[in-house]
Formats: sequence, C-alpha cells, structure tokens
Amino acid sequence: MPPGGGGPMKACEYSQISTRSSSPMESPRKRKGARRKWQVFPGRNKFYCDGRVMMARQTGVFYLTLVLIVVTSGLFFAFDCPYLAANITPAIPVVGGILFFFVMGTLLRTSFSDPGVLPRATPDEAADLERQIGNGEDLANGSSSGGYRPPPRTKEVLINGQTVKLKYCFTCKIFRPPRASHCSLCDNCVERFDHHCPWVGNCVGKRNYRFFYMFILSLSFLTIFIFAFVITHVILRSHQTGFLNALKDSPASVLEAVVCFLSVWSIVGLSGFHTYLISSNQTTNEDCDQDQCIQSTKFVLQAAATPLLQTDSNYSSDEPPLPGKTTLSVPCGTLPLGQPTPPTSTPNLTSEAMLADMLQRREEQDGHHFLTPEEAPSPPGMLSIGSTLTHSHTMHIFNPASQDSLHEDSVRGLVKLSSV
Repeated sequence: MPPGGGGPMKACEYSQISTRSSSPMESPRKRKGARRKWQVFPGRNKFYCDGRVMMARQTGVFYLTLVLIVVTSGLFFAFDCPYLAANITPAIPVVGGILFFFVMGTLLRTSFSDPGVLPRATPDEAADLERQIGNGEDLANGSSSGGYRPPPRTKEVLINGQTVKLKYCFTCKIFRPPRASHCSLCDNCVERFDHHCPWVGNCVGKRNYRFFYMFILSLSFLTIFIFAFVITHVILRSHQTGFLNALKDSPASVLEAVVCFLSVWSIVGLSGFHTYLISSNQTTNEDCDQDQCIQSTKFVLQAAATPLLQTDSNYSSDEPPLPGKTTLSVPCGTLPLGQPTPPTSTPNLTSEAMLADMLQRREEQDGHHFLTPEEAPSPPGMLSIGSTLTHSHTMHIFNPASQDSLHEDSVRGLVKLSSV
C-alpha cells in the first residue's frame, strides 16, 4: 500500500468477536444505571447474589432435600460417631465428614448453576429469521412476494457431513441445537436438556449435569455409609445392654436407620440409571422419548395383528326394501342345525280393525268413499281378503304350506289397498 493512502484504513477500528456462549447470569460491563440480563430475563427463574445464583421458582422440594441430608448427617455425627470413634476407629467420622461436604458442595453447585439456558431471540432477530425463511421459500418457489411467513417447525442442517434436523421453538424464537429441549416449568430452552429435577430445584442440562451425577453418586455412598454404621452402633450396644436398651439409649439411631432405609433404594437406583445413560451417551429426556416410541409402536403392531371379532350376531340393513321383497324388522332367532322353521300358527287378529280405522280416517278427511275389504274384487286365483280376515280363526286347520301361502297373499293384498 502506498504511503499516505492508509489514512481511511487506520481510522477503522476492529473489535474481536467473542465466540464464548453466554448465559443468562453473565453480562458485559455496562454503564451505570443499565439493567443487567438477569434482571430482564424472560424465563421463570429466580436469581440471587446479583445474578450469580439461578434457581427455579418451585424450590420447596429442594429445601426438603437439604433438611433431610443435614438433619440425618447431623444426628449421625452427634449420636453415633462418638461411640464408633471410641470403640472402632476415629476414621469413621473423618470419612463421614468428607462425604457430607462433598454431597453438599455438589448439591449446591447443581442447584445454583445455569443448566445451559439458550438465549432467546430478540424481536429484530426473530423478524430477520422470518424474513430469511420467507425469501428462501420465495426463491425456491420462483416467486418474489417478499411477505413474512411463520417459520417451519423443523430445519435440516449439515453437521460433520450428516443431516441434522433442528426444531423451532415458538417461545424462544430460535432453532434449537441438537439434543436441546424446552423446559415447561422454567420456560427456557436448555442445551442438552436431561430433565427438570425438583429435588435440586433446577433443571439438569449441559452445564450442571456432571455436578448432578456426582451429587447422586456421593449421596448413595453417604446413605449406605450412615446406614451401615448406624446398624453397627445398635448391634454393639445390644451386645452390652440388650437390644431394647440399645434402642432406648440411642433413639436418634432408629430415626437415621429408617430414613436411610427408605431412601437408599431410590438413590442407588437413580445412580445406576444415570450411569447407564452416561455409558450409552443418552439423556433422560431421550430415553423417555425412546421408550414412548417403542410402546406406541408395540401398541400399533398389536392392534394391527388383532383380528376383528364379530361380537353382535344381529344385523340390520338401512337400505329401503325393494318392491316385492320381504324384509325382517327383527333379528331371526337361531335354531339347531337341521330343524325346519315352524310356520306361523296364529295370524295377526288386529289387521282388520287397523285397516278399517285407517280407511275411515281417510274418508273423513278427504270426503271420498273407499272400498271396504268385502267390496274390493279379488284378483284371479287369490282369496278374498275379507273372507280371509273374517274366517281367520279357521286358518289353523290348514296344512303348513297352504297356511304360509294364504298369509303371504293377505299381506300383499293389504299392501295394495294401503297404496290406493
């Protein structure tokens, strides 16, 4: 570059862009009076110590965890450790103290740390993202409308040569990184979200998962340690003064044994479960999603393999009856195989009265004269309906074949008269 020509270049100043991920509790130094990030944090968290402590709003169970650990350990150090140190070894209270402080340190670090909250997009960033997505879709469709469109639910990106699908969070207005999820209790997107643990009063994510795992692992050792030496204390005292007297002399040991016995199974089981998750490189959220997917797949396969069973043997048709076709309005009764259907032995005795009443009503309404069954001419080869109805009480003397045909002719005659 020639001398004297670098004036404009020298006037430019460049600042180094920080690539370090920021957390809601961290903010650069600003002028006096400016509000810090944790003071305008949009999530449902609580902050203490000028933003250095971050916890969820529901902290009641966390205080219960704290009380159980402190009270149980305090009773152990106050009532059991003096006797065990004098009769067995002074190393017992030392080891117990180390485990207790390690448990408390990891618990507080898990509860007060940022679990990996992803910053939300500002309104300008969200509008710019929607504009980019809208322009990209317009270019792909060959149009140039330039309008704003809501972002899609997923977006595929290429990471290390593999296509990864990112999900869009409509609350935070960002595409979440892989393995991130939105916590509904804290209302934040957490990077590598594991679960929301009420016992520690915080979410468990990328930045505090190692402290959470060390907490449950060390708590398992502390619980087993206290339970084992409390039982040892009671046994040694029972050899000297008897079992009942030993319980009366150290009632705190009974309370410690009960608390440890009830909690050791869940704590040890939780430690084993998270050891399995670490070995398989999974999170609790991913493992639960996988189990739900497997259960739903099993249900679909079982439903597809189950044949449709016919539970109702009565079938009815909603189709209109065809002319000259006899339909059944009630289900047919089942008969043993090979047994013929018995003919109807008694005709409908109310048919004549119903027909006469219907003709009388129509004659009164229209003022026309209708033929009675006696006056109606009989078709060739057909018996008179009037004689059939009049002498219906003698139908039982016919044979079954003639009785069925006579009943069918009567029904057809009634249908013809009613259609006149």
